[in-house]
Amino acid sequence: MKQDVRILLLGEPKVGKTSLIMSLVGEEFPEEVPSRAEEITIPADVTPEKVPTHIVDYSEKEQSDEVLRDEIIKANVVCVVYDVTNEDTIDKIRTKWIPLVNGDAEKGNKVPIILVGNKSDLRCGSSMETILPIMNQFSEIETCVECSAKNLKNISELFYYAQKAVLHPTAPLYDPEDKQLKPLCVRALSRIFYISDQDNDRILSDAELNSFQKSCFGNPLAPQALEDVKTVVWKNTSDGVQDNGLTLNGFLFLNTLFIQRGRHETTWTILRKFGYDDNLELTDDYLYPELRVPIGCTTELNNLGHQFLQRLFDKYDEDKDSALSPTELRNLFCVCPYMPWGTEVYMTVPITDEGYISYRGYLCQWMLSAYLDIHRCLEHLGYLGYPILTEQESQTAAVTVTREKEVDLEKRQTQRSVFLCKVIGPRGTGKTAFLQAFVGRHVANIGKSSSAFTPYAINTVQVSNQEKYLILNEVDVEAEFLKASDACCDVACLMYDTSDPHSFNYCASIYKQHYMESNIPCVLVASKQDLAEVKQFHGMTPAEFCYKHRLPPPLPFSNLFLDSTNKTIYTKLAWAAMYPHLNGSDMSNSSFWLRVALGSAVVAVLGFAIYRAVARLK
Repeated sequence: MKQDVRILLLGEPKVGKTSLIMSLVGEEFPEEVPSRAEEITIPADVTPEKVPTHIVDYSEKEQSDEVLRDEIIKANVVCVVYDVTNEDTIDKIRTKWIPLVNGDAEKGNKVPIILVGNKSDLRCGSSMETILPIMNQFSEIETCVECSAKNLKNISELFYYAQKAVLHPTAPLYDPEDKQLKPLCVRALSRIFYISDQDNDRILSDAELNSFQKSCFGNPLAPQALEDVKTVVWKNTSDGVQDNGLTLNGFLFLNTLFIQRGRHETTWTILRKFGYDDNLELTDDYLYPELRVPIGCTTELNNLGHQFLQRLFDKYDEDKDSALSPTELRNLFCVCPYMPWGTEVYMTVPITDEGYISYRGYLCQWMLSAYLDIHRCLEHLGYLGYPILTEQESQTAAVTVTREKEVDLEKRQTQRSVFLCKVIGPRGTGKTAFLQAFVGRHVANIGKSSSAFTPYAINTVQVSNQEKYLILNEVDVEAEFLKASDACCDVACLMYDTSDPHSFNYCASIYKQHYMESNIPCVLVASKQDLAEVKQFHGMTPAEFCYKHRLPPPLPFSNLFLDSTNKTIYTKLAWAAMYPHLNGSDMSNSSFWLRVALGSAVVAVLGFAIYRAVARLK
């Protein structure tokens, strides 16, 4: 909404422009009237809409055409004043003043006009019969007010309507020629309807209507008023009321009726409550509320965010199978101007056997979004109506900014729920298969998928009986060594191919360059354990390297198995991220890993040994 209103009064000489201004300010008819009143400003606290209002007079004798053009450009609304007793001043509205104000303006960009019939005290009847054809000819005319500067009739109403034309304009909402809502208005009100339809039955029930009414106007409707609203809609539409509730068409009709009856402020109150500006776009303040994230801190969705997302999931999981089909997912995001999640989501999070996004996968994707790009996450929550449905000031209420990582290291504990693991290794090591195994996909199915490639995978991991989110980020190896920004994370997973003699050398170089002197824990993973192991062309074996640098021994991985052996690796990565202060100390101690994995490391080694023995027998 505009911060102030600038009203320009135009019209033929002697119609009473200056008298109207002076009568408003002085609250009495002036005995002496100057040729032009100086610009006056009415403070916000004495105007109905609580917005400062500037009123500008015009005198043809004192001001040039150039000054007039400048004033028209600066004006938010123009009051064209005519004398109700003088037909010539009425004709000039059509032939002179409206063409002067909006002659070159395109449809939709015209300055709103209020017609002001002054000197009503000198005429018995009304001039409206003569004015109506002009109002029908020019769609930018908001209304016509007959008044009298002499006896103060309708003076304050005149300036109220002028204010209203600026603060609650008709033009963005309604096309008076077609007598229907404009497409952008339909789009905005449709989003509001879908957000307010909390059970997704395409009908606003009495409870939903009252919740909507309370959210927008502060109070619910009385039962009889609610019935009266539905009766009006039912009488005027064929499909506006269904099962004693309001359909989308009924909701749109109701707002059309408000506008046609001059109650634009009702529709604007609704639109602004749901975040819209005067151009029917969601404001930046609504979509991107300020959130300060200091260096070393991360962002996560908190309990309030989880509660909202669960309600949203339950609303759109129409078949109640605890998963979202592609259609259900599209319906969930129908209030967004674009689809926030692309096909890569099906490679990023756990999905069901049918290929649908499970509830766990759904939460995982939201947590990934909050961690990687909190501003985009806030935008999506805004589209979905988070502040309105939760009665919170903004989407930031759904977000927790964690404390700095340095403080966690100092205190040797963390409250964080999301951890980032960079998966680093030469090309062909099996990093993509490692990520896909984390979300339960077998390597054989990766090539068959039509989903887009993604460098991320996220899933939940149990650490000390707590559910944590672990993000795996496959680092694209374009050069021999990583950039420093690529190395930053909570835990580094250095992966080498046991069947490639040159593979470990890369991991050793990365470790020495980026992690040897850092506080970032490292875990080495020996991939392709199902293939014959070869000697690595390095000064020492991987096991010796780990012993020398006080790292845990390499963990075996094969992309042919989706079993507890592989799952143990992800648990260990999450442990290392959660307890970074143990990096280089207890983490290299086998008893530590035995405590973490409950003996699963031994099972893993035995499992691969048995597999190789069987393979040799074949």
